[in-house]
Amino acid sequence: MYSLLIPTSMGLRITPANGQPVHSSNNFIMQATSAESNVASISSYLGLPVKVLTTFVKGSPMSHFIKDNLLSRRMHFEGPEVEQGDPWGYRHQINIADSGSGSRGPRVWNDRAGEVGRTLNVKDFDLNRIFGKEGVQIVHLSGLIGALSPETSEFCLEIARVAKKYGTRISFDLNYRASFWKGREKELCEIFAEIASVSDILVGNEEDFQLCLGIKGPEAGGKDIAAKIDSFKEMITRVKEAYPNASVFATTLREVINTNSHMWGAIMAAGSDWEVVEPRQITVLDRIGGGDGFVGGMLYAILKGWEPEKWIQFGWASGALATTFLTDYAQPADEEQVWSLWAGNARVKR
Repeated sequence: MYSLLIPTSMGLRITPANGQPVHSSNNFIMQATSAESNVASISSYLGLPVKVLTTFVKGSPMSHFIKDNLLSRRMHFEGPEVEQGDPWGYRHQINIADSGSGSRGPRVWNDRAGEVGRTLNVKDFDLNRIFGKEGVQIVHLSGLIGALSPETSEFCLEIARVAKKYGTRISFDLNYRASFWKGREKELCEIFAEIASVSDILVGNEEDFQLCLGIKGPEAGGKDIAAKIDSFKEMITRVKEAYPNASVFATTLREVINTNSHMWGAIMAAGSDWEVVEPRQITVLDRIGGGDGFVGGMLYAILKGWEPEKWIQFGWASGALATTFLTDYAQPADEEQVWSLWAGNARVKR
């Protein structure tokens, strides 16, 4: 039985050393990455069984690198080996990121030409075996994969349908990206609405809920995010009314003071109860992956059967933890490390 299952398109993340801009650097750090594996890392590092559904380029040293990384994160993986074709054929996506520093904001350049993850196809996976025989407690779907290509859209939709049939809980992080939706707005609105209608856990920011599901929400951006909490609650209430199958709704709150200092908070509705973490100041090494860390921590807490109050607390702390790593995913040593961050305890542990 897998605690968490994620469909994803694995790729490479390249960042300059020492927080320098990309254009002025000649030393870079390379890691294997994807938003969805970032989410799953909280559970896998803390000992829960995780499975990744993805695609690989056959014979590629980058595929080898990615597989080794997933194994190092204690993740099982399954997926077809796709022939590169020729030098202009398939490859794993590349994410080139300047993490920023101080008053210089981060910049991210996505190079996804020929991305092998766009070939994710339901025909390549035995979903009845995965959900019916192996078993899955929660499947986490992301709008990034749902909108990547017509094939991946159908893949996520069919996963949601099969998961529902076998009683697996469905987590859906909307993750809207305008460039992915261009020219497919009507089609994707229908697909996202169907996935959301069978989901148990819905996650997104104000832009996600408005542009993916057509739910009116507060305007994005602006200062003093704590003052907007009531309007965020109103938005989530509208989402609850439109998608009554879900029992958990969550969104993060972020106000950027500068690149290395953020106000970080969260709102969650669990059943009829609200849980709110008022924005608290955190020190940020690299902001990318903080939102994924929040979702990963929340899902871990749900899988552990804790009380809802702890779901949002562990999620908030896992997201804050992720921003202290050079990787865009958190690698918690144990639960205590996460809870210490929640408690504001940064004292040395000997």
